[in-house]
Parts: sequence; C-alpha cells; structure tokens
Amino acid sequence: MQCVVIGGGIAGLATAGLLARDGHQVTLLDKGTELGGRAGRWSAGGFTFDTGPSWYLMPQVIDHWFALMGSSAAAELDLVALDPAYRLFSGEGDAPLDVRTGRVEASGLFESLDPGSGKRLERYLDSASDTYEMAKQHFLYDEFANFKGLLNGPVLARLPKLARLLLTSLDTFVARSFGNLRQRQILGYPAVFLGTTPFKAPAMYHLMSHLDLTEGVAYPQGGFAALIDSMERLVRAEGVDIKLGATATQIISGPVPGGARAEAVAWTDAQGESHRSAARIVVGAADLHHIETRLLPEPLREHPASAWAKTDPGPSAVLVCLGVRGALDMLTHHNLFFTSDWRDNFTRIDTGSELAAETSIYVCAPSTTDTSVSPAGDSNLFILVPSPAAPQWGHGGLDGQGSEMVERVADAAIDQLAAWAGITDLRDRITLRRTVGPADFVDDVNAFRGSALGPAHTLRQSAFFRPGIRNHKLEGLFYAGSSVRPGIGVPMCMISAELVLKAVRGDTRSGPVEVGSSLAAKAGK
Repeated sequence: MQCVVIGGGIAGLATAGLLARDGHQVTLLDKGTELGGRAGRWSAGGFTFDTGPSWYLMPQVIDHWFALMGSSAAAELDLVALDPAYRLFSGEGDAPLDVRTGRVEASGLFESLDPGSGKRLERYLDSASDTYEMAKQHFLYDEFANFKGLLNGPVLARLPKLARLLLTSLDTFVARSFGNLRQRQILGYPAVFLGTTPFKAPAMYHLMSHLDLTEGVAYPQGGFAALIDSMERLVRAEGVDIKLGATATQIISGPVPGGARAEAVAWTDAQGESHRSAARIVVGAADLHHIETRLLPEPLREHPASAWAKTDPGPSAVLVCLGVRGALDMLTHHNLFFTSDWRDNFTRIDTGSELAAETSIYVCAPSTTDTSVSPAGDSNLFILVPSPAAPQWGHGGLDGQGSEMVERVADAAIDQLAAWAGITDLRDRITLRRTVGPADFVDDVNAFRGSALGPAHTLRQSAFFRPGIRNHKLEGLFYAGSSVRPGIGVPMCMISAELVLKAVRGDTRSGPVEVGSSLAAKAGK
C-alpha cells in the first residue's frame, strides 16, 4: 500500500521504517535539508552539537525498534554508560553532587543528605519501578481505540493507587516523603523532560526516577546524530523514498461512503515546484497543530480552535551552543543547575514572564565523554534554558546576533554557569557561539507556540486524554510524534510509530509489536 509520512524526525523515521518493513511502499517528506526534526545537529569550527535530545533513557524501547527493523542498538550504536549519570550544582554555596546509577548509590546519596531517608527512597523507587512496568504493559503501547486493555486484573487491582497518582502533583507526592530541597529536586526535575513542571505533572510520572536512578543514563558516541544516521540507514535499506527540502502543503482526500479517505499529499520541493504523492495511508509525524490547521480543511480537523486555545504547549527554550578552549574538568557529561525557588522559576515560565537573572538550567558537556565532538583538548557545551512558550522572544543567531531577549537569556546563563561552576574565565575562552530561540522552533519544526518538546504532560494531556494517533474524520490519516500518544521524548516517539503500525494492521491489543511479526511475511511479499 502506498504511504506518505510527513516529517523526518524520530517519529517519522521510526514510522516510515516500520511501515516499509511491513511491506508498504513509503515516501517520507521533510522540509529540512537533513533529517532529525527536533533531534537536530549543528557543526562549525571543529565542534559538533546535538541541538535536541541528549539523554538516552528507556534503552529497551529504542532497542525494540531496532529489533523490529532486524538489528539492535548494540549493533548500530556505540553506547557508553555515564558515571556519574549527572552532576547537580546549587547557587547556595553547596558542593556539587554526583548522582550515580543504582539503588545502592542513590540510597547512599539520599542518606548523606538526610539521615534516614535512604530507606524512604528505596520504597519510592519500588513504587516507581512498579508504575513504570504497569505503564509499559498497559498504557504506553495502547492507542486506546477501546478500553479493554485497562479492564484487566493488574490494572483493576491498582485503580486506587492509580487514582491517587493521577490526582496528586509530582511535587506534592515527593514532598510527602522528602523534605530536603536537593532530594526533591532530584525527584522532581524529570517533569521537565515531559514538557511540564513538578507542580503540574501527575505523580504517576514519578516512574521517571526509575529510569535515571535505577536503569541509568547512556550516551551514543557521536551524539543523537548517530542515532538519526543509524535510523536513516535502516529506513533507506527498507526502500523508503526520503525527499528532503519537501514541504507538505495539503493532505488530499476523496469521498467514500460515510465520509472521506486520504488519497495523496501535495508538496513543494526546494525549488518551489509542486508535486503530488499518492497515498492510501498518510502519517502526520510533524507537529499536530500544524498538520491539522495548515494541511487539512476545517471539516476534517479533529481538534477545533477552542481545544488548541486550552492546550498547554509546555515550555520553550533558549539553547546556547558554545565552543570553549581547553578542558572543563569541573563539569561532567550532564549537569543540572537548580535554583532554590523552584516555584518562582516555573511560574515565570508558565506565565510568560521574563526569567530571573539566575534560573534553573541544563548544561551538557559531551566532550567529557566523546572526543569526536570538539577539537582535541577543547570543550563542547550545550546549555538549555527552559523558557516561556513565547515566539515573540525571537530567534537565536551566531556570535550574539540573535534577538535581544534570546541573547540576554543566553548571556545570563553563561554567567550563571561560570559563577556556579567556578569557571571564572569562561567568557574569555569561548571561541564559538550560537543561540536558538522560541521563534526558531516555530520556523524549524512548526512547533505549536514555540514549544521545545511538545504539549505538556499535565493530567488532561496524558495517556488517553492526549490526542490519539488516528484522525477519525479522515480514513487513512494517522499521527505520530510528541504531540500525540504516548507523548514526549525519543522513546515515546518510537512507541507512537509502533502504535501507527498496529493501527494500520488493525491490531488494537495493548503491548509492543512482537519482533518477527510481519504482515508482509504472512502475505508472502
């Protein structure tokens, strides 16, 4: 069957590969000059930067996609376990804290911060592990075409606990067991990975602590660009026709009894010439708001303007890529800089207010692990500053030439990093600088209101409350990516690709696609 996938990010590549391997004829359209979407890359002056995801979590999910494609993560990637998993910095004069992988290490760290809390953390991680396993089995791999997957013994037995976890905020849930600020930040910060805050994320997402504290954090040598390159190789090997510089302009439909069906996708190439690719199946793997409001006529849109007006886009971000002379031994691969007044920090982001001079930031120094991302002896720094979803803040640029607000935020982050980590000569050692602002997310990936990750994982935007992976008004139109179920992040986008494959097959069961199961093989193709 002819398929067109719109968008060449993680979700688009993952979906195109699975559909092609299942016997479909697949064309992938991406308006950019290279694949990756939000998983971007940039190189200059001997430095190479990931400008998107940088935390390799839920490795089983990623490996499962590779297995479905006839390979494995071990065969495709050079994965390194990070030790420490990350380092915490405080502006209060406290010494940096190294967070290492493993329950014993995590419990020991908590015990050193607050005697007696180590045992409480073990109980917390027991709950996180149980919730994570339940989510994998009954929530993440279910498109919720019906609710049969939830009407089973394990889920029903946990309903009282699930209700509490859904109706309690993550911050409140953590605070019931831990009073130490740094402990609460360790357990609360994963909400940012979900495009929200610990004050708005349901406590069900305490499962994230199982990922970083128990399973650990890895890094693919070459960065996430290596993951994209590997996916591209496998997808092309399955015969997917990848067209770059291809901007989708319309999803074309035709009438069928009782409704409409997808027929083709209209698109323009880099030279502005118009094309039409026939398709019985169309997968919108770009931002859902863009797909619905720009590529579909109003009668075929699933989400009215009133629904988008109520959608929490999650935060945007100011990104800062820095090439720095010399080593930065005070940093590890992942570094988190947390302010003490989190509530003020996150309130400013939610309300669109200007950030404080010192705010919570993430600093990645991949050159501490990977010598290929910077010239010998020099350092590669990537700073992410969570910011309001405010495209009016403008664009980034080279050497401080971006919009005023973006460069002001970047300057403050550089100064904060220098002060908190004790790098007094940091500004003098910067040889390369590029920023990215909220407006760039709109221009580059059609992000709804400049969202850096996708719609926030609040209660009303999680699990079966999140937009689904199919358009019920247009037969043959499906969605994948961070805008839809199961949500934000590289593993979630890969799972959304499996959900599309299952939907195309007519498989409504919960759980991942079985490795080796192929309609193409059954049909003798």
